[in-house]
Amino acid sequence: MGTAGTRTDEAAGERRHLINVAYRLLGSLAESEDAVQEAYARWYALPRSRQDEIASPGAWLTTVTGRICLDVLGSARARRERYVGAWLPEPLPDRAGRDRGSDALDPADQIVLDESVAMAFLVVLESMTPAERVAFVLHDVFRYPFAEIAGILDRTPAACKQLAASARQRTRVERAQAPAAEHADTVRRVRRAWEAKDIAALVDLLDPAAVMTADGGGMVGTVLQPIEGGARIARYMAAIADKAPGLELLERSVNGAPGLVARHAGTITTVASFDIADGRITRLWVVRNPEKLRPWTERR
Repeated sequence: MGTAGTRTDEAAGERRHLINVAYRLLGSLAESEDAVQEAYARWYALPRSRQDEIASPGAWLTTVTGRICLDVLGSARARRERYVGAWLPEPLPDRAGRDRGSDALDPADQIVLDESVAMAFLVVLESMTPAERVAFVLHDVFRYPFAEIAGILDRTPAACKQLAASARQRTRVERAQAPAAEHADTVRRVRRAWEAKDIAALVDLLDPAAVMTADGGGMVGTVLQPIEGGARIARYMAAIADKAPGLELLERSVNGAPGLVARHAGTITTVASFDIADGRITRLWVVRNPEKLRPWTERR
């Protein structure tokens, strides 16, 4: 019983790691939680004798989670073709400031916030094939050897190495990320200009070639196609402020970087994240789909 209990604890202790893997593979907290739950269901469905034969429950669970995520990614491509408007990954809050009464097992609380969950990075991951994404994330982010990844993708280690290399080309960083202090200062200035409906100030803070992408999922009103051009985005932001009197703009961490959260009548309606270069915003990702804002509903 002692050995069985230890192995059960060992398996249970992998949940945080599995959630982190699944979120980076899927870009969705809800789907990540479902994938991890399914992996655990398969583990606990194994006969005790079979569990005892598995040298590493963590490795087994990671392999199973990876295969489940691979299947989800395959079906998600078809679903997202039917999605109303642009599809963006679910934005993540940080743990600071979360309601003390929220569930300690909330998957959002278990995500390690680093550069691999930055919105810009997750958006690039969306451009990869399912196999490329699995190979790249497991190898480059989590340092899994290609021999183990081969078991998930049912391909040779050499083929998995090639998939990761192909994916890596899509993530080439053309410029350095803005320093944290500069990022936070730019977001603060955007908030002030937006609150003041100061179009000129917003234009000055937006790169002339900036692009804004919004995700409403067909559930709330928003633009269905990306808005291109700093001036056009500035006018759109000012118009939104006009249409929503009483809108509060809060500076919050979004996927580990300074971002903005809009609250109206006590309800969080929008989460925005930014890519910044030379003190100007080059990309805006705006999530308004209420289903993707659930991790934020318990925030004050």
